Amino acid sequence: MTITITAFERSPDGGRGLARDTRVRWALEEAGQPYEVRLVSFPALKQPAHLAVNPFGQIPTYEEEGLALFETGSIVLHIAQCHKGLLPDDADGRARAITWMFAAVNTVEPPILELQNARLLEGDKSWTAERLPLVKDRCRDRLKQLSAYLGDREWLDGAFSAGDLMMASVLLRLRSSGLLDEYANLAAYVARGEARPAYKRAFAAQLAINAPK
Repeated sequence: MTITITAFERSPDGGRGLARDTRVRWALEEAGQPYEVRLVSFPALKQPAHLAVNPFGQIPTYEEEGLALFETGSIVLHIAQCHKGLLPDDADGRARAITWMFAAVNTVEPPILELQNARLLEGDKSWTAERLPLVKDRCRDRLKQLSAYLGDREWLDGAFSAGDLMMASVLLRLRSSGLLDEYANLAAYVARGEARPAYKRAFAAQLAINAPK
């Protein structure tokens, strides 16, 4: 029953925790589950062997016995449902935690990814300077709403859950933009996630792969 996940052979972020396998590693560490990592090169992502597990040619994937999954939300939810530590015991609490998982990837992450694309992939376009402030403001709209809800809570809904894991992972993508620092409670929230021993182990494992040889 060995769990095997895939990760970039060399991550574009240099192992700073932004590649999506970090979310899966973190979930497995929180759940206390050992796992193996199969490193994949960029050309290999588009080969039949990998496409058979993830038809979109992305990482991470998750394999355990005959089960193969892709998409971090699905993988983390599966881990949380199968192992203790990531979802509350009561049905309502579990439902709320799962709702926050969906909110992270469906509501908060899209404008963040739009900002990343505008900065990294479209930075040389003639219209970028005019468009970038609009994209940043769309991020701020979501951050303002999330900040107002979080208030002075430690986590989104009582104890730490898979909802917090996904939300903190999404918000980490904003660090280099400076936008996260505009909302002190969100910056502190992400820092609490990073301070968790399970996150530190996940981060260290990814960084080790990308360390200079």
